[in-house]
Amino acid sequence: MIEADHIYPRVFSHFNSASKNDTLSKMCMELFAQQRSVWNQMQKGYADLEFVKTREVVCNGFTVKLQFNPKRIISTGANTDPKAIKERECFLCLEHLPKPQKGILYRNEYFVLCNPIPIFPVHFTISNIRHIPQNFASSAEVMLDIARDLSPDYTVFYNGPKCGASAPDHLHFQASPRLAIPVECDAVDVKRRKRFYYRDHVAGFTLADYSRQVVIIESTDKQRLLEFIQTMLMKWTELFHLSEEPMMNILCSYQEELWRLIIFPRCKHRPDLYSKSGDERLLISPAAVDMGGLIVTPLEKDFMRIDEKLIEDIFIEVSEKQEVVSRILEALV
Repeated sequence: MIEADHIYPRVFSHFNSASKNDTLSKMCMELFAQQRSVWNQMQKGYADLEFVKTREVVCNGFTVKLQFNPKRIISTGANTDPKAIKERECFLCLEHLPKPQKGILYRNEYFVLCNPIPIFPVHFTISNIRHIPQNFASSAEVMLDIARDLSPDYTVFYNGPKCGASAPDHLHFQASPRLAIPVECDAVDVKRRKRFYYRDHVAGFTLADYSRQVVIIESTDKQRLLEFIQTMLMKWTELFHLSEEPMMNILCSYQEELWRLIIFPRCKHRPDLYSKSGDERLLISPAAVDMGGLIVTPLEKDFMRIDEKLIEDIFIEVSEKQEVVSRILEALV
């Protein structure tokens, strides 16, 4: 049970199914303006973002954007082993938020918060009001609802507890401006898409020549989409005798009454180069944004060093193997 005195001082506004006058997107921008006016850490975070360096790298069949963003070292360098997680205070729990931070109480279950260390010009974290672990199977419907309620302006993304979530112990999503992540455009490229499933208002595709495995699920029918998601997770878990959630990063959007999930099956959290020492070390910890083609580098030496081969090698190393993904998809047909 969450104490009321923890929740209500943090509430900037409420959004629920009866919120007719204001869209969630509009409410988010009102929250963003208010927080930027009163919260020094957020002011500095977005001021610093204006000076990040970016460049593009053309790879074999796709293009990646690199962002040199020193402040993101907090996330990229996060220690997510169970002992470290257990010993630190959870920065998403309401009682541990900075004093000026407020949020939108979403359907009495989640808080929409401004991310003070942004990757994007507008960047939100959407966290459960309870301290419960990251889990997609139990929260897939919420993700679809958030994507619909934030449409058409935002994409929602989820990082699995063992492949990108810096708070794996606290259920949360994030939201970025629509089309800010390169895969969002690649996912609708008819020359790249290969369909593996079409039944009961649900369509499934993979992407060719992408150096990492990508599964795209689309539907206009929420209930059938949820049933497909649960079946996919069940087959995935059973086929490979998994005792916990399959490793994955997910992007979700809603446009013109169509949900689109972009799923990156993973086999590894970080590339081997992350654990090297000295000049050999590469401080890149791929999560949904990076797997989607916007690679964030907190160190300038890494930003300058990365080339197309290194990107392709990292994607291949941390992405699930093609034969594994093929077995999962074949079980769904």
